[in-house]
Amino acid sequence: MSAPASVDPRGPRFAAVVTTVVLAIVLFTEWWPLLAAQTVVFALGAFAGLRFAPYSVLYRALIAPRLRPTTEREDAAPLRFAQAVGFAFALVGTIGYATGLPTVGVIATAFALFAAFLNAAFNLCLGCEVYLLLQRVTPRTKRMNA
Repeated sequence: MSAPASVDPRGPRFAAVVTTVVLAIVLFTEWWPLLAAQTVVFALGAFAGLRFAPYSVLYRALIAPRLRPTTEREDAAPLRFAQAVGFAFALVGTIGYATGLPTVGVIATAFALFAAFLNAAFNLCLGCEVYLLLQRVTPRTKRMNA
């Protein structure tokens, strides 16, 4: 069995800062194509992996080389789950704006912005916390040795 994927924890926080800015712009302008682009960013992080997420690529190319190396690593699974939650909210928001239901767009975008801001400002990843809670309450099946 291989070790779980891990990431430099500064990368997701950088991504949360960029996401916060993008979602704040969407809330102020209601420009849903920008939210659609953010939805794609969330989808790549959640379903293709953090390695392919655009903000992760930016962090690795532009920011990480200027920082001191770190031995601290963070499990990627909770972060990918958080990206999936962000994807769901951004998708609902995009559909709301695009179909003439701006209240739906605003509410969904505001929830995503709140979560991104908590991560950016306080290093509190709500999606990660939900993932860990689900891990604790979900029954595990024991593997039988054949």
